[in-house]
Amino acid sequence: MAGRFGSLVTAMVTPFGDDHAVDHDGAQRLASHLVDTGSDAIVVAGSTGESPTLTPREKADLFRSVGEAIRGRAKLICGTGTYSTAETLELTQAAEDAGADGLLVVTPYYNKPPQRGLIAHFERIADATELPIIAYNIPGRTATLIEHDTLLRLSQKPNIVAVKDSTGDFRGVSRLIAEIPDFEVYSGDDWATFGYMCLGAVGIVSVASHLVGPQIRQMIDLIQTGDIAAARKIHEALSPLFNALFITSNPIPVKAALELLGLPAGAPRLPLVPATAEERERVRKAMEDAGLL
Repeated sequence: MAGRFGSLVTAMVTPFGDDHAVDHDGAQRLASHLVDTGSDAIVVAGSTGESPTLTPREKADLFRSVGEAIRGRAKLICGTGTYSTAETLELTQAAEDAGADGLLVVTPYYNKPPQRGLIAHFERIADATELPIIAYNIPGRTATLIEHDTLLRLSQKPNIVAVKDSTGDFRGVSRLIAEIPDFEVYSGDDWATFGYMCLGAVGIVSVASHLVGPQIRQMIDLIQTGDIAAARKIHEALSPLFNALFITSNPIPVKAALELLGLPAGAPRLPLVPATAEERERVRKAMEDAGLL
């Protein structure tokens, strides 16, 4: 069953120009392309969108420009989470002003709040908006895990409706789906989509869908109609590409891939750096093998 934001959500890169300024025309073109190739919703200014190096003003402007490009065709999910509750509240207001359909709120990073701090943070944001919130659990980037009991507590807030899970913890995800069936789980990793959805997750917040949206959409549809064997074949065929997109820090590889396809991307902002020649070759080879080049 699809979630309220659909089953295929793309965590979109933020295209930059040669001067590293946000390329709003490119962002609108890329967002439209993603909707045309199967995305039900677009996440703007998530980690794939290089949110830590976007200013609050840049994020607000991106929310508006991408929203204009996809309104009526796909849902707009704004990445408003930061390590500051106050700044997250300001960005949440900007998302509301831009007509967002939902929020992706990452676990506060670097300052490592205890679980009661996470509860206070997420509940404060939920109390400040009527928009549905996806909590983003990615301890590999934030150094803080949203623990199972904390998620159970957060799910009691009517507008904390889902989790984007990048833990790779299949046992934990299975338990979560069993204990709170109405709380939607999205895989946060392309490689885990097949397994998570077989356990009852509603979809994926994807990076690879920049390149293979139709194939991921087909895999999801096959799982949802019960043809697990056919879905597994697509998962196996796409796995080398999934791996190639994470040979170094996301979104370095996917930006190189988009460039190879002639789609808007630009170089990442420092401290991220463009792909090396070797990394570009590995991405190119995986794309070739996937029939993209």
